[in-house]
Amino acid sequence: MRKSSLTLLALVLAGLLSGCATQVPQQQEPEPSVLFHDELFRPEARPEQADAVFALTPEMQAYLEREIAQHARSKGGRQGLLDALYNKSMLQLEYDAAVTRNAAEAFGARRGNCLSLVLMTSAFAKAMNLPVRFNSVYVEDLWSRSGDLYVLSGHVNLSLGRPMMEHAAGRVFESELLTIDFLPPEQLRGQRSRVIEEHTVVAMFLNNRAAEELQLGHTDAAYWWARAAVAKDPRFMAAYNTLGVVYRRAGRAEFAEQVFRNVMAQEPGNAQTLSNLVLVLRDRGRGAEAELLAAKLRDLQPDPPFKFYDQGILAMKRGEFQEAKRLFTREIERSAYYHEFHFWLALANYGLGEMGEVRKHLALARDNSTTVKDRQRYAAKLESIRSSTVRVSDRRPG
Repeated sequence: MRKSSLTLLALVLAGLLSGCATQVPQQQEPEPSVLFHDELFRPEARPEQADAVFALTPEMQAYLEREIAQHARSKGGRQGLLDALYNKSMLQLEYDAAVTRNAAEAFGARRGNCLSLVLMTSAFAKAMNLPVRFNSVYVEDLWSRSGDLYVLSGHVNLSLGRPMMEHAAGRVFESELLTIDFLPPEQLRGQRSRVIEEHTVVAMFLNNRAAEELQLGHTDAAYWWARAAVAKDPRFMAAYNTLGVVYRRAGRAEFAEQVFRNVMAQEPGNAQTLSNLVLVLRDRGRGAEAELLAAKLRDLQPDPPFKFYDQGILAMKRGEFQEAKRLFTREIERSAYYHEFHFWLALANYGLGEMGEVRKHLALARDNSTTVKDRQRYAAKLESIRSSTVRVSDRRPG
């Protein structure tokens, strides 16, 4: 249940909220504006201003003054905020990664992914004068795929300090911070994190929106979101990846190459960008150069994302369920929380008649799905399997 930050691969890799993306360059990066080509894209597709990301709506302000203030008076600011937002009897928020929402959108929909919930929580915290710290959490790579776009999701959370007036000279000490995370504790046990700046979090939001527009085929809108992300934080490399993918989708491989080479100058070991650059060079008819970089990519990433999954699908088509089970299991061993892997492993087990494993992995697919629609779909399949099992077990010998 993780989709706070995305990095796209195009086959290709671009980037959604890449909560874990490396962003400290090895050398001075060029002025980002030289990479922008506004003339290629419809201006009316421009997104909202970045400063709207944390804006409170009148409904949010009323909730702050009524519900949150009431809880804060009895439990303190931080705990009161958490109770008012995340107590199931209050807002009844639901995790949903279908789209990355800003603070107001997450509050209005009563749902959001990790990044959206971080934005909403921090918006209220700022209004309450609570110090906010954003953290990028180092979690295992979680890939998803939409058509020919591969998406690498990262993860962010936030820490809240005590109200400003409780600190001498406004200082906040590490031991006083309360960290809030929206992933299950078992997925975070032993994970490390690093502090990131607010402008990076905003860039992640803008970048996520760009990647989501790309997935919908909205190239013009994707450009303006990606452009805004690069401008907001020129050191956030995932946004450049997204921008390069936009150019490739727009048929401007020469501009895509320029962007990807800019990233490679900062991060020579960035496998996502290298993969994108290989594709662009092939687009431009430079096969020999592309193959040299592809060899480097194979060294960096001998087993690319979805390799075993794709092989498993082919095995399923051949009716080789045992081989498919082995391949889907290998994919899960390196990405334990991606719902589609568990779903297909359930299907392979169904082909083998191993109904206990079918139920187990359908339940895992449901529990790890990132959208309400997927959760409902897996829950229905699981209930259907359970019902048919009950009907069979209720039969009496005649």
